[in-house]
Amino acid sequence: MKFLSFTHPTGASFGFQRGDHVIDLGIRVGGDLKSWITRLDVLARDYADAPADYRVEDIQFLPVIPNPGKILCVGLNYLEHRREGNHAETASAPPLFIRFPQSQCGHLAPMVIPAESDAFDFEAEMAVVIGKAGRRISRENALAHIAGISAYNDGSVRDWQLATNQWTPGKNFPATGAFGPVLVTPDEVPLTRSLRLQCRLNGQVMQDATTDLMMFPVADQIAHISTFVTLEPGDVIVTGTPGGVGFRRDPKVYMQPGDVVEIDLEGVGILRNPVVKERL
Repeated sequence: MKFLSFTHPTGASFGFQRGDHVIDLGIRVGGDLKSWITRLDVLARDYADAPADYRVEDIQFLPVIPNPGKILCVGLNYLEHRREGNHAETASAPPLFIRFPQSQCGHLAPMVIPAESDAFDFEAEMAVVIGKAGRRISRENALAHIAGISAYNDGSVRDWQLATNQWTPGKNFPATGAFGPVLVTPDEVPLTRSLRLQCRLNGQVMQDATTDLMMFPVADQIAHISTFVTLEPGDVIVTGTPGGVGFRRDPKVYMQPGDVVEIDLEGVGILRNPVVKERL
């Protein structure tokens, strides 16, 4: 099933998408997607045949989980991305950094180039949402802790990211990380599948890879992260970007006002965002 968070004329809600229509679960059960993330099977069972409330074009997409407790992002997780940056081709653990919820935007919402920079780069990624809490989760049990997957554009303000060896500033300007359009549950897309992942900028393919090329697969990421922190329902892990980022091209390719950037994740769909420049 494909779940989503959205706003409509009467406020914020969540539900699931069926074709071109949206079933509003917020008006039926209350809460938000995060508060129901451990019980998606109940919603699917009880409301799969509920009548539609809106057409997709009548709602505004929010980030799939607008209010995650944690957003943990994995860096340098594809070999080609390591090579293009002249990084070592092996590592004992995945580099990690943190995003905050306020840095996110939803499908079709503008991604914003901050006033302080013009070096705004794209990064196509798969995101996983935790559906079952755990600490010291084994690799063998890790996939059972996932509620579903979505697409993510881990937009990077490169000059702020690389000013020091701590990446946090370049990853947390408002509306620089796009998340959506929907959360797809494992019954629709098994977590053991390799999925094609693309980034297109104004229709031109910039990144094209498959998720089996991750150096640290999702199960390894969950096992590693849950060693030092308890993963809670609704937490998000953004699993890394493949080669082809704009910063490593010659000449560099950064997103510009008026651009349209798309992250296409097999089984999930297309996360599409226009690009604008912040106005002070």
